[in-house]
Amino acid sequence: MTSSEPSTVDDAPASWGEPRSRTVTWHDPRATAARGAEMSGREYLEAIADGWLPPAPIAQVMGFDVTRIGDGEVEFTGHPDESVYNPIGMVHGGFVATLLDSVVGCAVHTQLPAGVGYTSIDLNVSYLRAVHADSGRLTARGHVVKPGRRVAFAAGEVRDGAGKVVATATSSLLIMGPG
Repeated sequence: MTSSEPSTVDDAPASWGEPRSRTVTWHDPRATAARGAEMSGREYLEAIADGWLPPAPIAQVMGFDVTRIGDGEVEFTGHPDESVYNPIGMVHGGFVATLLDSVVGCAVHTQLPAGVGYTSIDLNVSYLRAVHADSGRLTARGHVVKPGRRVAFAAGEVRDGAGKVVATATSSLLIMGPG
């Protein structure tokens, strides 16, 4: 850093505007996961959606809400704000990718028995239109394309507040037994 670069928010030039902040609060994810290991995947997600268990910390950080759970399908919403903007003035693709990774994984999770988990092997995202804080609430839907004992396949899409598809994804997920 050179001596002309600001080192703290307090040293930032006035041309940057007023600083903004947000606070994130979450609960111990290990305790939640331990309780969830005793439930089927669908029961676990329903317990989170119904407020019996706290949401995952990533959902708290990103502001995602579970809005629908079915057999092999889920729906989450999220409303991006400026805190997830990239340097060119739009929502970072990582926000949308995280939303998609969450719904495809949770769609698979709805079909898993107690003590069985999953992890993403890959996530292929196609971005179709830019997202801004004024794009409205994003709705992401994920569904299982093909369940499996070792690998499951899922797909998802994200729509903006006007109902336009902003991104789609496909994913392969490794199924992990109790261990």
